[in-house]
Amino acid sequence: MASAANPVIDRATVERIVRQAALEFLGRGDRGRTPELVVQASSRHMHVCREDMDVLFGPGSELTVERPLYHEGFYAARETVTIVGPRSRIISNLRILGPMRKQSQVELAFSDAMMLGLNDLPVRLSGDLKGTPGAVVIGPKGVVELKEGLIRAAIHAHMNPEEAAYFGVKQGDTMKLRVGGPSGVTFNNVHVRIDSGSRLNVHMDTDEANACGLHLTKDVELFK
Repeated sequence: MASAANPVIDRATVERIVRQAALEFLGRGDRGRTPELVVQASSRHMHVCREDMDVLFGPGSELTVERPLYHEGFYAARETVTIVGPRSRIISNLRILGPMRKQSQVELAFSDAMMLGLNDLPVRLSGDLKGTPGAVVIGPKGVVELKEGLIRAAIHAHMNPEEAAYFGVKQGDTMKLRVGGPSGVTFNNVHVRIDSGSRLNVHMDTDEANACGLHLTKDVELFK
C-alpha cells in the first residue's frame, strides 16, 4: 500500500527515468538540453509537380503562399484542387503544399481514403509512390489523371543531424512516440527523416491525432 513516505511511481515515470539514465551511461546525457519536441497533425493535402501545375492552373503558374509551415521554406498554398476517386467519389478544396516537387502525390488519412472509396490505400513515406493508386485531379484550368501517387503518410519524425545524434538514430531508423493524456497511446513505428534544415517535429495524420487525443495533451515523448 502506498504512503506519503513511499509514494507509488507510475510506469511512464519509471520508463522516463530509466531512459535518461541509459542516455547518460551511453555518453549522450551531457549533450545539452533535450531538443524541444513538436507533434503535429497533418491534414490531407497534395504536392504538385511543375508539369501538373501547368495543366491544373495554367502554363507558368506558380503557387502562392497562404501561410508558412513549421519547417522553413515550406508552406500551405492558396491553391486547392478537387480529387475524384473510384465510383466518382470526390474530395473538394484539397490544399496544395509548396514548394513544388518532382512528382505529384496526395496524402490522405484512412477516413479520407474511405471517403474516396480506397479501402486499402497503402501506408508509405512521402515520395515512395511506386505501385500506389492514382486518381483524377481537377483544377481551375484543367484535369490531370495521376497513374499513381495516393498514399496514407506513415507517421514520421523530422530532425537535423544534431538532434539525430542526441537520440542516437540514423536516417531510416524507427522510433517510438508516447502520447500521454486520457486517450494516450504509444506509436511504435515512427520513421526517422534527417535533414540539416529540419527541426524536431513529428507528423501524424488527423485520424491518428484524433485517436490519441493529441489536442488534449502536451505530454509527448520520442524515444528509441
